[in-house]
Amino acid sequence: MLPIFAEAQLSNTGKKTMIYPETKKENVKDTYFGTNVDDPYRWLEDDRSADTKQWVTAQNVVTQKYMSQIPYRNDIKERLKHLMNYEKYSQPFKEGGYTYYYKNTGLQNQSVLYRQKEGGEPEVFLDPNTFSKDATTSLAGISFSKDGSLLAYQLSEGGSDWTKVIVMKSSDKTVVGETITDVKFSGISWQGNDGFYYSSYDKPAEGSQLSGLTQYHKLFYHKLGTAQKEDQLIFGGDKTPRRYISAGLTEDERYLIISAANSTSGNELYIKDLKAKDAEIIPIVSNFDKNHNIIDNDGSKLFIYTNLNAANGRVVTVDAGSPGVENWKDLIKETENVLSPSTGGGKLFANYIKDAVSMVLQYDRNGKLEHEIKLPGIGSASGFGSKQSEKELYYTFTSYVYPATIFRYAIETGKSEVYKKSGVDFDPANYESKQVFYASKDGTKVPMIITYKKGIVLNGKNPTVLYGYGGFDVSLTPSFSTANIILMDQGGIYAVANLRGGGEYGEKWHLAGTKLQKQNVFDDFIAAGEYLIDNKYTSKDYLASMGGSNGGLLVGATLAQRPDLFKVAFPAVGVMDMLRYHKFTAGAGWSYDYGTSEDSKEMFDYLYKYSPVHALKAGTKYPATLVTTADHDDRVVPAHSFKFAANLQKDQAGDAPVLISIQTNAGHGAGKPTDKAIEEIADRWAFLFYNMGITYKK
Repeated sequence: MLPIFAEAQLSNTGKKTMIYPETKKENVKDTYFGTNVDDPYRWLEDDRSADTKQWVTAQNVVTQKYMSQIPYRNDIKERLKHLMNYEKYSQPFKEGGYTYYYKNTGLQNQSVLYRQKEGGEPEVFLDPNTFSKDATTSLAGISFSKDGSLLAYQLSEGGSDWTKVIVMKSSDKTVVGETITDVKFSGISWQGNDGFYYSSYDKPAEGSQLSGLTQYHKLFYHKLGTAQKEDQLIFGGDKTPRRYISAGLTEDERYLIISAANSTSGNELYIKDLKAKDAEIIPIVSNFDKNHNIIDNDGSKLFIYTNLNAANGRVVTVDAGSPGVENWKDLIKETENVLSPSTGGGKLFANYIKDAVSMVLQYDRNGKLEHEIKLPGIGSASGFGSKQSEKELYYTFTSYVYPATIFRYAIETGKSEVYKKSGVDFDPANYESKQVFYASKDGTKVPMIITYKKGIVLNGKNPTVLYGYGGFDVSLTPSFSTANIILMDQGGIYAVANLRGGGEYGEKWHLAGTKLQKQNVFDDFIAAGEYLIDNKYTSKDYLASMGGSNGGLLVGATLAQRPDLFKVAFPAVGVMDMLRYHKFTAGAGWSYDYGTSEDSKEMFDYLYKYSPVHALKAGTKYPATLVTTADHDDRVVPAHSFKFAANLQKDQAGDAPVLISIQTNAGHGAGKPTDKAIEEIADRWAFLFYNMGITYKK
C-alpha cells in the first residue's frame, strides 16, 4: 500500500524539503535493438488498478497541501473570477429559419446554445450545464440536417474523446430514435432527413476503455428509426483498414466525401455520387503522401484544397467524372504564405498565415480576386464560412492584446462591422505586443511574439512565460487569453515562439521538426529562452516554460536537456514516454511526426535520447515543476505524466518542488468546466510567482 501522507517540511537549513509519496519500483525491462531499457513505473499505466488510484490520491494530497500554503493563491483565484465574469458569444450561424449562437453569461461552466428568429426573442435551445450535476458532461459537437428540422448532438462525459450522439427535432426538442454510443473522432454528416454518417472505433475488448489501443476507424451510416447494431459499414474495417476516417457531404448533398488516413498528416480522398444509382466510392487520391479536402462544388465541378506540388497549399478544380490528380487545374495558386481556404456566399476565402499572423483574401468562383479583408490589426482571423445563399458571414479577430471580437462581414461589398465586442476588463492601450526573429542553434530564423504591459523595465527580473508547441503542422497564431492578464499585471511577459514542426511556414517547416529532426524543435525553444535572457526581458531566475500535449513533450524534453535554463516548468497533458506512446489509444497515428521505437535502431536511439521519461538524470537540479493531467484523458493517457512525475521526483537533487496535479472527471482539455479551468490557472500563477520569489500584488 502507498502512504497517503506526505508534505513539504522545513529542513535544518531552513529550506523546504519535499517529501513525496512513495512510488514503488518493479523489475520491468524492454529490449530494443539489443538495448535494455528499464521501465520500473510501468504499473502506473494501469489506470484501473487500486495502486494507481491510491498513487493519484496521494500525489494530489501533496500538491494541494503545497498550493494551500501559498498566501495569495485565493487572491489570484478571485481576480480570475472577476476577469472571466463577462458575457461571451460565439459566431452565429443560421439553420432552418433560426439564428443559433453560444453564450456564456460569465462564469457558467459550459456555454449555452441559444436560438432566435428574426425579430424574435432569444431562447435557450441546449444547456449543457444541465447534462450532469458537476457540469463535466459537455457538448462535443452539433450537426443540423440541411432544412434545420433535425439535430444530432454529441456528448462527452468527463472530457473523454468517446461520445454519444442524440438526435432530436429542432421544433419541439423531442428525441428521435435511440442514442448512438461509442463514437470517437467524428463529425455528423446528414443525408437529407433520413440518416447520417459517423465514425468510430471498436472499443477495446480487454483492459482499460480509456487507455486501450484504438486501431482502425470505421465509417457508418445510421438510418433514423433503426437500431445502431443495424448501421451500415460504408468504409473502413477489414477491407480498408485506416486509422482515421471522416466523411462529409457537399452542400447540395450530391456527393459523399471520404477522407482516410493512417497518421496525422497525409490522406486519401474518395467520392461517391449519391444521385447516381448504384454509384461506387471512387478514389480521387489513393495515397497518404499529401493533404487534400473538397471544400465546395458547383454541380460536378469540385473545388479541392491540396498541398500536392504546393507545400504552402493551393485550390484546384476538377470534374467529378474524372477527378484524378492529372486533371486538376489551379484556381488559387500557391504563394509564399500558408493557405487555409473556406467558402461562403458563393465566394472563396483564402486565409493566409504570413509570419504567424492572418491575411484574408476573397475570390470569386473563377479565381478572381475581389477583396482583401481589412482586419483591425495584426493578429488572427477565423471563420469566413457560411452557406452559399448567405449575403453575410461572421468572423472573429483576436491577438495577444486584442480580446476576441466578432465581426459581421458583407460579402458583396467587403465591409466589416463589429457584431460583438468582448466585455473583458482589459484596455489594450496599456499593453504591447511585438514580433521578433531570433536565430536557432543551426542559424534558422524563428519568429516569436512577446507581449507585456507598457512601461515595464527590461532589467532581467520580469517573470516570463515561454510557450510553444512545435508539431503536427499546428500554427500558433496570436490569440487573447484572459488568464495572461494576471501575469502581465504583475510586470510579467508572455512569449510565444513559432517553432519548427508547426505549420507557420508550410510543409517544409513542419517536416523540419519531425522524426529524426525533432531536436530542431527543442533547439528552437531553448534558443527562444536564451534570446529572452540575452535581451534582458528576463533571466534564468524568472523564466518559465509552458506547453500542452505535444507542447508538454516540448517542456519535458527541454527541461531534461537544459535544466539550468528555466526556473519553473509547466508540462501539461504531455507525451512523455516516447518509446511506448504508440501503444495507447490512437497514439500510433502520431508516428508521422515522431517515428516509433520499433521502426529502426536509429529511430529508437533518437527517441530514447530525448524521451522525457528516459532523459532525466539522477542528481540534477531541476526547475520547480507542476505537471498537470487528467484521469479521463484518452488522447494522451495520464500514464505519460505519471511516469514523468515519478522519475522527476526521484531524480530531483535541488530544493525546487516537483508536483503533479491530476484533475478528476476531466480529459485532454475540451469541454473543461469554467470552475476547473479557474482552479488550474490560479494554481499555475500561484506556483510560478511563489517559486520565483515574487509577491503577488492585489
